[in-house]
Amino acid sequence: MATAVYRGNSVNRGKSGKAMKKKNRRSSWLARNLVTILLAMIFIVGAGLLLYPSFSNWWNSTRQSKVLEQYISEIEMIDTSLAEAQIASALEYNHNMLSKGIMWAMSEEEKILYDAELNSGDTGVMGFVEINSIDVKLPIYHGVDESTLARGIGHIEGTSLPVGAKSFDDDKGEVMDPQDGSHCVISGHRGLPSSRLFTDLDKLQVGDAFALNIYNTVLIYEVDQIRIVEPADLSELQLVRGEDYCTMVTCTPYGINTHRLLVRGRRVSTQDAERYIYRIQSNANQIKPAIVAPVMAAPVLLAMFIAVMLDPRRKLKKQEQKEKEEDMGIELNLELADLSIERLDLSQIDVEAFLKKGKSVVKKTKNQTKR
Repeated sequence: MATAVYRGNSVNRGKSGKAMKKKNRRSSWLARNLVTILLAMIFIVGAGLLLYPSFSNWWNSTRQSKVLEQYISEIEMIDTSLAEAQIASALEYNHNMLSKGIMWAMSEEEKILYDAELNSGDTGVMGFVEINSIDVKLPIYHGVDESTLARGIGHIEGTSLPVGAKSFDDDKGEVMDPQDGSHCVISGHRGLPSSRLFTDLDKLQVGDAFALNIYNTVLIYEVDQIRIVEPADLSELQLVRGEDYCTMVTCTPYGINTHRLLVRGRRVSTQDAERYIYRIQSNANQIKPAIVAPVMAAPVLLAMFIAVMLDPRRKLKKQEQKEKEEDMGIELNLELADLSIERLDLSQIDVEAFLKKGKSVVKKTKNQTKR
């Protein structure tokens, strides 16, 4: 491999020289496109952060919908008499609780009996809760451990099962036996980045309705009380004889979670559901801002990115940079200097004068071309 000396610097020829030339070209390309690469990375990261909550919520909603579809299909396949027997067993379970009270600390035997109720498919799904005013439809599972609450809504074990009071008369919309009663308590997270769950529960108002669908038996509750309490305050969750309640529990304030939000509903007749139809339809026709924002923002970000990439000033700067590099290439053009340099005696040639002459020839040719 030959080595030439030019202006005090050694210039390697041959394979290593070509490798160095390629490396320089790569470095030059990176330097020219560094801003473009950074902008592309910023755009991708920004779009990802913007779209993640909506995409993740959509993914979890799809998964929850599949769980509900599976549950509904399983219930439809169950013999009617078996489904009625499951509901009757759960009603009896609630009636027996009146003498014991809510069992906040269950024994092992009581836990086994609890898990066996409303669990025909061995999936842990009791049914599902629907809150049309905030577009919620979620499966209800046995228990409130962390893995359960990450998937859906948990039923707080020890409280009444979500089938209501044994003596409730649907035609009259009230508990007929003053010594009978039920208070089901269900709980869910809010503020999870991956799923909405009970995030919008604080938007409910007194008079709103929600429904429990258990083995194709629908129970409708009208919100009659909203409370914010300390985590250890269980006074609002007690059984009340003569009443059929369902309370939904979640953490509050949003993101701080130092207290508990209790939204209690009092059971009403399913015939009263018709007065909620207009409200349900009105909410169904609204497109939620959480969906609109990412859908609108993504094209705007893409348009801004394309505009930056197609900016004519950027192209002009790129062209000027290219011409500058060409001039530098002419000045230090090793290809012009490569006139069989290995076979010449450098001591007899004034290299600097030779290159200077070559530069003037190229410059003259360039000027003629412009004319």
